[in-house]
Amino acid sequence: MRKLAIAVLCLFFPALAAAQAWPSKPIKVIVPFPAGGGTDFIGRLAAKQLGDRLGQTVYVENRGGANGGIGVQAVAQAEPDGYTLGAISDTPITVNPALYPKLTYEPLRDLAPVALINRFPSMLVAHPSVPVKSVAELIALARAKPGTLNYSSGGIGNFSHLGLELLGMKAGIKLVHVPYRGVGPATAAVVAGDVQLMYNNVATALEYVRAGKLTAIAVGEPRRLPALPDIPAIAETVPGFEQSAWVGVFAPVKTPRDIVARVSREVAALLKDPEVTRIFADQQIVAAYEDSDEFARHIRRETDNWAGVIKTLGIKAE
Repeated sequence: MRKLAIAVLCLFFPALAAAQAWPSKPIKVIVPFPAGGGTDFIGRLAAKQLGDRLGQTVYVENRGGANGGIGVQAVAQAEPDGYTLGAISDTPITVNPALYPKLTYEPLRDLAPVALINRFPSMLVAHPSVPVKSVAELIALARAKPGTLNYSSGGIGNFSHLGLELLGMKAGIKLVHVPYRGVGPATAAVVAGDVQLMYNNVATALEYVRAGKLTAIAVGEPRRLPALPDIPAIAETVPGFEQSAWVGVFAPVKTPRDIVARVSREVAALLKDPEVTRIFADQQIVAAYEDSDEFARHIRRETDNWAGVIKTLGIKAE
């Protein structure tokens, strides 16, 4: 009996030691979009901070394609040992399930939400040639001339698309969608006057507003941003409106809970780091930490909401 107990302990303690030793090698963070975008920016910032805090190399691997689906699937299929994480934005998690009928993954079945990191506040902007200065004036013009106002987006299902579709649905107006291959080209189109409107992230739009190349109409946060108190929230005219992109950390679903909890705690800590606070303030990014359980509930609510919007409006993937 004593020999059996010793044998069991010999099997148990190496596994325990291995768990306690995490991380003992570099950690990969998969970003499901090309380098240079908002998700990549947050992924690289988080990777650097986590590497410093965990005392191990944390590096980013970009795997773009399928509206983020390829990268998400790569995270879901990785070994659940804590050495592969994902820095993933909202669209592949809460929008794709309603947009793609044959999606190869189910977010909350195949992934463990670790922590929400941030929100990207958004801003409704217009080309200066458009005779509107407020949401009320925009609604009035759209009702007077239905189907004549158009807007650019970074593609079907992108936050820049769904933001204005949500506004149109809540306000009872019809805007014409002109999709582009990415937020960058969509921004260039509205600045050039090729389209009239765009729902963009504040960090990108603000420089054009300050240069007089775009008109700021309102922000998509529930309330005015403290840094931009003169720009109203859409919700002041369209009650209940709120829409912003976000980025969170995910792991393969069977990743040990102690590792998930450790990474979540480190995300909470890094968001209090003075360097991160300064960067977020400079880029008009809002820290929005939620732990694993809170984040999972957030995802369920948002997934249900977008499923209803997409079904009601009949939005189809390209």
